[in-house]
Amino acid sequence: MAPRRKAIRAGIFFIALLIISGVVLMYRGNDAVFLATQKKDGILTAEQIKLSFDSVGGRLINEAVREGQEVKAGQVVMELDATDTDLSIEKLKAQIAQLDAQINSTSGNMRTTLFKVTNDEQQSFRQIDSQRGALASAQATLSNAELDYKRKTELFKAGAIAKAQLDDAIMTLNVAKANVDTQQQLLDRLLAGVADNGATDSLNLPTIQQERASAENIQHDIAALTQQKKMLEVQLKELEVAKSRLTLHAPEDGKILSILQKQGEMISPNVPVILLETRRIYYDIYLSEEQAVNLREGGEIICKTVAGDKEVRGTIRLLTQAPGFADLRQSREKGQADLSAFQVRIYIDEPEKILAGQTVTVEFN
Repeated sequence: MAPRRKAIRAGIFFIALLIISGVVLMYRGNDAVFLATQKKDGILTAEQIKLSFDSVGGRLINEAVREGQEVKAGQVVMELDATDTDLSIEKLKAQIAQLDAQINSTSGNMRTTLFKVTNDEQQSFRQIDSQRGALASAQATLSNAELDYKRKTELFKAGAIAKAQLDDAIMTLNVAKANVDTQQQLLDRLLAGVADNGATDSLNLPTIQQERASAENIQHDIAALTQQKKMLEVQLKELEVAKSRLTLHAPEDGKILSILQKQGEMISPNVPVILLETRRIYYDIYLSEEQAVNLREGGEIICKTVAGDKEVRGTIRLLTQAPGFADLRQSREKGQADLSAFQVRIYIDEPEKILAGQTVTVEFN
């Protein structure tokens, strides 16, 4: 009986010890459920971006990086063959130079035409002034001839002069009339149908207006050539932009994870060629409503790495209700059943202190 009693006493002792330990753990908060609410683990994840040639394609002639290499922002990572683009650029530059020569030549012709129009106008004005003088002289001669004819007619009637002298006066009068008509016709020809107002410099002569219209047409030609040149300059800029895109640069600091296209291959526009791991590192944790209500986007959270126990600061970028799977995930991993969970995404402020893939722990009091 003694061994049996000892076994019963030992069993009662261990049962009592287990009960007491459970009660102590429950009041001290060291049970699994409590620990799951106080510590949250997350995996550090680096954002990845796919690099591609923007709207250009061609043969890959320079693969300037290798997988696993660290790169800096702006560093050349790949280059495409630029031969065709260079030829197109040279062709456009030659066309623009040709248009410049045409514009300069046409502008010179226009200046010459305008200078000629001004000279012709001044010469026409002076000819009109001279012709007015000739007409006035002819009219004065006609007046004298008319007076002489009248005087000799009276003398002839009185028998004071011979008939030959009267005939001379008549001939002189007719010549003077013919000369006035001739001078008037010459003046009318110079005026070309414009009413003579006596102010020569204000006359708008049709021949001069036609010459000015021709000069304006030349100016229109220059404007058309200038617009054509601008169009070619836009095409040149587009080609220069396309050429710059044939060289692929790293958009930010990071590490080459994978090279998707190899040197010598034909690359299509906008097709990913490199997978880059950035230095934007974050981790996600899932919290209950009671814990999430005290956090705000933009707030700071301190975590510790499991390996090395390094303290790392981070900034909350996202605080939102978690998808439905989060509750099951919490209950399976931590043994805690949360009916409503919140996803918190924290970006590391000093990514150089850690590595992507590490596990970090956040403790909540």
